Amino acid sequence: MDSISSAIASNLLFPATKPLYDHSTTSLSFSPVIHTLKSKKLSRTSVLTRVSAEIKSASPIDFSDPDWKIKYEKDFEQRFHLPHLTDVYADAMSYPSTFCLRMRTPVNEDFADGYPSDEKWHGYINNNDRVLLKVIRYSSPTSAGAECIDPNCTWVEQWVHRAGPREKIYYKPENVKAAIVTCGGLCPGLNDVIRQIVITLEIYGVKNIVGIPFGYRGFGKELAEMPLSRKVVQNVHLSGGSLLGVSRGGPNVSEIVDSMEERGINMLFVLGGNGTHAGANAIHDECRKRQLKVAVVGVPKTIDNDILLMDKTFGFDTAVEEAQRAINSAYIEAHSAYRGIGIVKLMGRSSGFIAMQASLASGQIDVCLIPEVPFHLHGPHGVLRHLKYLLETKGSAVVCVAEGAGQNFLEKTNAKDASGNIVFGDIGVHIQQETKKYFKDIGDPADVKYIDPTYMIRACRANASDGILCTVLGQNAVHGAFAGYSGITVGICNTHYVYLPIPEVISYPKVLDPNSRMWHRCLTSTGQPDFV
Repeated sequence: MDSISSAIASNLLFPATKPLYDHSTTSLSFSPVIHTLKSKKLSRTSVLTRVSAEIKSASPIDFSDPDWKIKYEKDFEQRFHLPHLTDVYADAMSYPSTFCLRMRTPVNEDFADGYPSDEKWHGYINNNDRVLLKVIRYSSPTSAGAECIDPNCTWVEQWVHRAGPREKIYYKPENVKAAIVTCGGLCPGLNDVIRQIVITLEIYGVKNIVGIPFGYRGFGKELAEMPLSRKVVQNVHLSGGSLLGVSRGGPNVSEIVDSMEERGINMLFVLGGNGTHAGANAIHDECRKRQLKVAVVGVPKTIDNDILLMDKTFGFDTAVEEAQRAINSAYIEAHSAYRGIGIVKLMGRSSGFIAMQASLASGQIDVCLIPEVPFHLHGPHGVLRHLKYLLETKGSAVVCVAEGAGQNFLEKTNAKDASGNIVFGDIGVHIQQETKKYFKDIGDPADVKYIDPTYMIRACRANASDGILCTVLGQNAVHGAFAGYSGITVGICNTHYVYLPIPEVISYPKVLDPNSRMWHRCLTSTGQPDFV
């Protein structure tokens, strides 16, 4: 995290001189942040380093220009323009929407009487509807969590597109073959999103819906697509995992689009994180290059909640809730033992959102360690010295650590997973071993227990909050595709559902701001000092 410390410290949001996403992709061997170039893989660390360099080299805004604010707003509007079929096909035909909740009978199979619609129904979203991206007006760059464009923290309105059904659609439902693919690792809520995409497609009148098995690998010839219908997906949300299976990596972009052409797929819904979305955007670009009338829409899936501009991603609330069980077990073990210490490792490669929120929710954590905040284990201000203090004053202690925290203490390896991620060392086991050694060396007893619930959390069913989020995201993904948008993803901003161009949300991972009010609240709850 040292590579972005300067960006966090200043927290001024100057526009980059060039996009951080490279549109010249030819491969789908992704890192979790940005897709790789032909045979080169970028790890999270390398991308974050690149982001830091971009921020440092970005041309500053000329604030002496009286029109700088107007120019910034125009630039923002251009960057957040949603790619649409009419950008490529100026004469693309639109049709009255087949989605109308006043229509209670199934859409006629042959559409003999045209496409049923009720223009008097006020359930459609106007294409000019917008949602305000930032709602806090900071008065100073030194305010907690301030995000300022200029040193005076000038208020600049930033509007993004509201999600939902449009009155006009650009695909005839009887001509649509829609495909759904789930990539990356497991996450609570995958089945909920799949189910709702299928249900909404059928309401539009789509009869041909398939699932691509095991992520992008399913576009290869060795795996057969899975027919989907409401009957098939009716109860899939009652269990965790993915009906379609997941995997990392896969064929290159050209091969995937070849496969889509052969199968006749003209709507593709991609569920995944930053790397998966980079792949979706590459597929979108290739389809445009070939002049294919295909809609590619993403649904952001990351349990770490590390996708830019969004309030949260699905699976995060469930992860925080399930983490409570592990934390409570660690607390009971520590509290019941003589001088007990419980250590819990939670997910979070580059961001500590799960660890922070779980610590806040439980009220049982004494020390929360995250990737964004450096710390020392040893020394007069280290974590181990604080644990000694806690045992002396309260008799027990509970530590929560994110998987990406403290990687500087571990031996570096060149090992990478199928997505190009650097394989991290186990910081939880390291802290457990160092804690045991520390107390043994000073001659004080300590009963150390370690819990790692990672895969149990990933595989569980979505809770009520995530279930609602998944349902609405799935519905809006279908609305966006029928509205003619492609190369977009759907998310929630300030409690409202929006469409965002994929390049803007995959530029780099969202990280926790150590000066944010939420992190300050966590520190207040744990009572921990600075470990530096």
